[in-house]
Amino acid sequence: MPRLTSDELLNELSGLENLLIVQDLDGVCMNLVKDPLTRTIKRSYVEAVARMAGRFSVLTNGEHEGKRGVNRLVERALGNTQHPGRDGLYLPGLAAGGVQLQNSHGELSHPGVSEAEMAFLADLPARMEAGLFQRLPALMPSLSGEELQAEVHKAVLDTQVSPTINLNGLFSLCRDDVKLQRALQAMLQDLMEELLTLAALEGLSDAFFLHVAPNLGRDAEGKERLKPAQEGDVGSTDIQFMLRGAIKEAGLLVLLNRHIAARTGKAPLGDDFNVRTAPQEHQALISLCEQAIPKEQMPVLVGVGDTVTSTPTAEGNGWLRGGSDRGFLMLLQEIGVRYKQPNRVVLVDSSGGEVDRPSLSNNSLTGISDPEDPLHFDLLMPGGPEQYVAWFQQLATRT
Repeated sequence: MPRLTSDELLNELSGLENLLIVQDLDGVCMNLVKDPLTRTIKRSYVEAVARMAGRFSVLTNGEHEGKRGVNRLVERALGNTQHPGRDGLYLPGLAAGGVQLQNSHGELSHPGVSEAEMAFLADLPARMEAGLFQRLPALMPSLSGEELQAEVHKAVLDTQVSPTINLNGLFSLCRDDVKLQRALQAMLQDLMEELLTLAALEGLSDAFFLHVAPNLGRDAEGKERLKPAQEGDVGSTDIQFMLRGAIKEAGLLVLLNRHIAARTGKAPLGDDFNVRTAPQEHQALISLCEQAIPKEQMPVLVGVGDTVTSTPTAEGNGWLRGGSDRGFLMLLQEIGVRYKQPNRVVLVDSSGGEVDRPSLSNNSLTGISDPEDPLHFDLLMPGGPEQYVAWFQQLATRT
């Protein structure tokens, strides 16, 4: 299938009455950075989102609230911490993979999440820090006590419902040492698996899972495969401790359900439908759509992401495909096929930030896609977040 130009997609979407853009955040509308606290978002983008009210939702593994939340970026961009809530300028949609729901006025909820789960998550950042203090000295003995403390503090992201350990800061200290980078990845996976076991011992055995970013898809047990570091591509940079059900594919259906409810007054999947009650498998999600959502209510969908991977198997007889955006983009594409409408997939190049990622610059999609990949990208944005934001502002102005 031929790809579109940015102008062609702009023209195609400008006249649509029933449109829903579902967009990731980090690497899409802002550059990837080693320290999430240094992220910035443009005021013009925030204002464009407000003009797209009713036709736009975020779907991110990051979070809306807290000191690391995107709401803080919106407030800084606008220069006032009060106006976003009053004027409806927060970014609406799902965060933390789908368990954190927010409207444009910053009203937040966590549908389907228990108090026991929230309490366990609240204790996790301290446990993550303790685990890193225990393990890192053997891998990086040159770090002084003060340096170790600074790196651990930087690595542990104390978000509310998806505490995360991010290796980008540590990777920057061993940029050319792939062996050490892989050892850090193995250490991180071991630590997070230990915390998952701890949750089971506290009676929460089915409450959580580990999200590896970027990843190489899932293994036979359903666990996300770590992407090992290699020269020019650090592979997996962080692992998030996430609530079971918090996958973007399910989140896409939640957003669809809410979009249709806002337009028609009735939620086809039910008023209480959320990612924790939704099916987890791709085919089950497709079937649910077809059973519950009539064609005349289905919006044209545009999915925008940056994290999609494809790597040859060790045997050379296939591909390991993953990435945190792949699942929801695949589902969105398949919904378009089933409903016979032109749903579109946009891929933004996030390699221009501070994190090593495969690039779109040579148009080969090496490390991102492969010749047999069922996921088709309708539009590539090699200019990264800057190009995407400029395009999005044009769309918001037209619609």
